[in-house]
Amino acid sequence: FQVKSENKKTIWNTEEVPEGSEFDDTWDPREKPEYEIFFKQHVGTEDVFFGMTGKDPSTACCEDIVIKIKLPETKYSDITLDIQDKVLDLRTPKKKLLLHLPYPVNSKEGRARFLSDEETLEVTLRISRKFDFINPS
Repeated sequence: FQVKSENKKTIWNTEEVPEGSEFDDTWDPREKPEYEIFFKQHVGTEDVFFGMTGKDPSTACCEDIVIKIKLPETKYSDITLDIQDKVLDLRTPKKKLLLHLPYPVNSKEGRARFLSDEETLEVTLRISRKFDFINPS
């Protein structure tokens, strides 16, 4: 096994390093908040009653990822959120979450809202898929 590298002194290739690992900080003492991941798809009557578009309930047919993160005792102004194509990085003074997303997302088209009564941050991200027969858009 030989590693091909441009620089002989490097011990790994850039392809071997997972995306988002630059955000990992194992020495950070902040705790990881509770979170849930949901998948959302847009369906119409042609999908529900007639099955015309071929959509099914699987995540392969979903258009959005919704991530709900519990942030008790946190103000909206204390939240720092960074979204990359495959990584969500959330930091507050007491909590830190580095989440590798199950699908690549369009980081420019995301939405986030803080539900202060539930102390929850809700992040909605559009899944970035190549054109296929299930997801034409």
